[in-house]
Amino acid sequence: MAEETKIVEQQGEQELSELLQIRRDKLKALQDAGRDPFRITKFDRTAWSAEITGDYERFEEKTVRVAGRMMSKRGMGKAIFCHIKDDRGQIQVYLRADELSEQEFSDFRKYDIGDIIGVEGTVFKTKTGEITVRASSAILLSKSLRPLPEKFHGMTSTELKYRQRYVDLIMSEETRRVFEVRSRFISYVRRYLDNQGFLEVETPILNTISGGAAARPFITHHNTLDMDMYLRIATELHLKRLVVGGMERVYEIGRCFRNEGMDTKHNPEYTSIEWYMAYADFNDMRRMTEEMVSGAAKEILGTYHVTWMGQEVDLTPPWRCITMADAVKEYLGVDFTAISGDAEAVAAARAAGVDMDGVEPTWGHALYECFDQKVEEQLIQPTFITMYPVDVSPLTKRSPADPRLTERFECFVCRSEICNAFSELNDPIDQKERFQKQAELRAAGDEEASMMDTDFVNALEYGLPPTGGIGFGIDRCVMLLTGCDSIRDVILFPTMKPLE
Repeated sequence: MAEETKIVEQQGEQELSELLQIRRDKLKALQDAGRDPFRITKFDRTAWSAEITGDYERFEEKTVRVAGRMMSKRGMGKAIFCHIKDDRGQIQVYLRADELSEQEFSDFRKYDIGDIIGVEGTVFKTKTGEITVRASSAILLSKSLRPLPEKFHGMTSTELKYRQRYVDLIMSEETRRVFEVRSRFISYVRRYLDNQGFLEVETPILNTISGGAAARPFITHHNTLDMDMYLRIATELHLKRLVVGGMERVYEIGRCFRNEGMDTKHNPEYTSIEWYMAYADFNDMRRMTEEMVSGAAKEILGTYHVTWMGQEVDLTPPWRCITMADAVKEYLGVDFTAISGDAEAVAAARAAGVDMDGVEPTWGHALYECFDQKVEEQLIQPTFITMYPVDVSPLTKRSPADPRLTERFECFVCRSEICNAFSELNDPIDQKERFQKQAELRAAGDEEASMMDTDFVNALEYGLPPTGGIGFGIDRCVMLLTGCDSIRDVILFPTMKPLE
């Protein structure tokens, strides 16, 4: 069987090699004849396919100039039909030998699927009712030297789709739709925040300190300054500096980088949006989350109902809101509000089947691990989990009702976190103490612990007003809206290991 497979692969490579050579020979013949398509720098297009097919009455019998990639071609004697695909759709082109120059028609017969052509002609309907451009001239604008995948099967290799997204986009309308939804979602987010008086800003990607979240950073070296620098893992600390400076509503959409594992929910570089709002708290962030995500679904998809991870999800607001302790009590039967000591909390977690090995033995860590290991996987419909332990929230304001907890929430849909929000910690003394604890963890070998950011503490000492802040993963939101189960499906060029 292995030998048969090897023979088939060799035959496939030989056939591809022959096809590549044929296309190069065709190009060489055109170049030798002085008709090199790669010397053409411009084509004045006057209409797109979707315009013509969507408003036939306006274009009927009118002369248009269209351009695109040839996706099909069939010849019948002295007539050729083909379809060309542009940025907005596809349209049929009809060519007759007696309506083009002899050279144009002869050349066109030799064009291949995948070639990019420009056509001038009049718009009409065929006997079957298909809107078509009747060509009076046609020109090759770019020669495709590689054949496209067979149209009925497209790109069958998922890995190849990610490595050659350009081919995937040519062949798959569904892939194109995913990235159109992504673009529209980002535009919606911008409009939503702009309309509420937020200012879009840009903060550094290269930092001298790794901070703003718990994650392992990428490290690079600045040659001129002879110093190591870190690709940002979050935009948080710089944005809060701006709030200190009096920019009361700011947001940033941009790339962040985390040197961590890769799976269906994680990519080393991803797009986040964070926004910070002075004189607000995490409840305001919760309201805005519901408004923004549900509003985007309604505008882009026309519905609050989506299917994701094999689950039917209802994004109709309001969404469920429950404290972490109450969620653990509901799903595990462990009441952490009735437990005060660290040892008792750890024992209760272990009794519930939670692995506490390698975890700091505190009440807060026990509560969090119960949720993380046993409860999160059961959250399907949109759910806000609030009041996280201080132990796992180094940048969050403590709850006035219980100093072991913080005013923080994460929103989960289909077992996936889509955002993380705080009532921001604005006590510089408390913040410095928490940084010091993180620095101790880092010194002990925890690469994900935050570094001491003395300048950020210095900024807080000038006074940060009560502030609500939130971070969203754009990629996961797009996964939700498009029903994609892998983050690689919603990133145009996901990180891939080079082929050997």
